[in-house]
Amino acid sequence: MDTEDVTPEVHPLLALGNYVGQAMGEAVQSVSLSFGELTLTIDPSTIVEVATFLRDDPECRFFAITDICGVDFPERDQRFEVVYHFMSPTKNRRIRIKLAADDVTPVPSIVSVFRGAEWFEREAYDLYGMLFSGHPDLRRILTDYGFDGHPLRKDFPVTGFVEVRYDEERKRVVYEPVKLMQEFRTFDYLSPWEGTDYVLPGDEKAKN
Repeated sequence: MDTEDVTPEVHPLLALGNYVGQAMGEAVQSVSLSFGELTLTIDPSTIVEVATFLRDDPECRFFAITDICGVDFPERDQRFEVVYHFMSPTKNRRIRIKLAADDVTPVPSIVSVFRGAEWFEREAYDLYGMLFSGHPDLRRILTDYGFDGHPLRKDFPVTGFVEVRYDEERKRVVYEPVKLMQEFRTFDYLSPWEGTDYVLPGDEKAKN
């Protein structure tokens, strides 16, 4: 029986990613399917154009932004990945946009395209130190006034730099350098019902 070559069917989300890639040209650097969601890696300078296209194009209609978050890779020259999540209620689809950034070069703000991005960008700035050019009010949103550093960076100390307490004598809140009353310890939370990886005294008798 003769057989014919059958072109494998492209996943609908990958087909959409290829569609966006063809429309945006060199702005889209890669298209992939990760965790059941379409992921596009783009040139950081084109985020406003890409976000506008995803919102307005009739094949996309991603007019809801659900989150902007970050990932820290301290060993990279561009240590951050800024990750945008958009949703299309009319198409019942989600898309993830990623771009590389550092703590010096600002990423263009998309507040002019998605008003809801204002607080998300402020969170990314506050927790990671990512900068966004064109943001109307880029300042801290979760940490306290005068907070030193960015707590979600992987090189940020677990204990922080300062501690806060209420001083009874001064009758106000004071900030002081962190003072550890004992050595920092790590704990093994292995369930005792699952047994241990090491030999306990007396175990050798049970084996005999």
